[in-house]
Amino acid sequence: MRHDNGGDLLVAVLRELGVDTVFGIVSVHNLPLVEAVDRELRFVPVRHEASAVNAADAYGRARGSIGCALTSTGTGAGNAAGSLIESLSAGSSVLHVTGQVESAFLGSGRGFIHETKDQLGMLTAVSAYAASVPDAEQAGRILREAARAALAAPGGPASVEWPIDLQYAPQVDAPAELPVRVPPAPTAGELAAAGALLASARRPLIWAGGGAAGAGDELASLLEATGAGLLTSNSGRGTVPEDHEQVIGNFATAPAVRALLADADVLVTVGTHFRSNETADYTIGLPTAHIQIDVDAAALGRVYPVAHPLHGEATTTLAGLAASARPSEDGWRERVTSVRTEVREALHTSIGPQAAICDAIRAALPREAVVARDVTIASSSWGNRLLEMYGTRDNVFPRGGGIGQGLGMGIGAALARPDAPTVVMAGDGGLAVHLGELLTLAQERPRLTLVVFNDGGYGVLRNMQDRYGERRSGVDLVTPDFELLARACGLPYLRIAAEEHADPVIRQAVASDGPTLVEVDLAALGPMKNPFTPPVRIPGQ
Repeated sequence: MRHDNGGDLLVAVLRELGVDTVFGIVSVHNLPLVEAVDRELRFVPVRHEASAVNAADAYGRARGSIGCALTSTGTGAGNAAGSLIESLSAGSSVLHVTGQVESAFLGSGRGFIHETKDQLGMLTAVSAYAASVPDAEQAGRILREAARAALAAPGGPASVEWPIDLQYAPQVDAPAELPVRVPPAPTAGELAAAGALLASARRPLIWAGGGAAGAGDELASLLEATGAGLLTSNSGRGTVPEDHEQVIGNFATAPAVRALLADADVLVTVGTHFRSNETADYTIGLPTAHIQIDVDAAALGRVYPVAHPLHGEATTTLAGLAASARPSEDGWRERVTSVRTEVREALHTSIGPQAAICDAIRAALPREAVVARDVTIASSSWGNRLLEMYGTRDNVFPRGGGIGQGLGMGIGAALARPDAPTVVMAGDGGLAVHLGELLTLAQERPRLTLVVFNDGGYGVLRNMQDRYGERRSGVDLVTPDFELLARACGLPYLRIAAEEHADPVIRQAVASDGPTLVEVDLAALGPMKNPFTPPVRIPGQ
């Protein structure tokens, strides 16, 4: 098949992938791509290339598929690098298409406008796949290879640089049969050995990470058959709905859960990489009788010793273990549910007046709705734990821990699922990183409630300095008048300054058909009972 230019080819590939919305910034070095997408699909002109990738990332997460971002050459591609690192860390599926200078000048070092040294090398460093389009006959193949790489486990972004002369050229597209990917699977002997250990379990626990997404039914069946408790990483939240009585959730560092782990005799972990912030810098002890399932062979035994490493996909491997499941000893299921209640009640109490906001958000949202969370005290303390998630696609947050990505992610998720409201939790410091995306929010007008927790700076680091140091450095910031800012952007504004404001304000915002900025005035609301500090160690402390 022939296409008039690269933009028409890109649209054809995106339609094959089921993508109807693309995020980016227009440039002289991607103009044919942007024009075709804007004409045939929906092009969202974000205000920064990093936000384009964040939005595409969350679009894919919220749909359980892939998102697409368009950026420009050189500085534009470089601006996207931080968000590509987030996608790489999360294993999320992003097709990142960026421009390049004309083929005749590529690599010449002449200083052609927007040119940079070894752009492909930069993209390779921050992507799971990176390639350059060499001619108009191979662009279609490369785009499809890139998308396939992004969608394959363990996932990550795929970047394609496309010289501008080749974007304008007529394209010859001959879709080729790509080799069938055979997913990894443990041997029958490996499954049998792991199954024998599982069958012996009297006090079993399961720990699910992001790699367990899609295996919710298998995990729920295993919980029912064994009476095990389910711990999760932040990425694994919602794999089994968090109102299930055996789902303890993302509370592994809580004292009661540490004690439960100490008493467990078998642990099955599924698709979790035991990140430092979720294991108290790897100080949590795990049972030696450890069955680890992961599609990434390098993850097996990388952090904690494993008795039975099973290299395979979560769904099929868990199904293979199901016949070995046996009921736990009397009282274990009851202890699991008791610990679940204990850790939630303790956190609900410790966050003080912010508990009213947590309760209000959950009450106002339908069961299936995205909550996108930037890195801020509210997210790190209770948004990532106490605010219940009922599906993996609703659980959107920067897994790599980079601040300032929440609003871009929220915009992408909201446009991916326009029939449901989306809530974004952000701090004033993180929002300031990409404050320009308020204009994208005002222009596109998705059903998005932006809840800004305003404490006048970087509260997480401020609490660390107050706890471990003698002075504050770089954490107290000038904060805008958010009411005036919202008015300037044409956004409705609401304010929470007391616990009793939370429920009516959140309900009003979520019920809106468009965006609303809700400021939480933390000085007026009052402090948490226990100031939050992140679960990281300070050397020498």
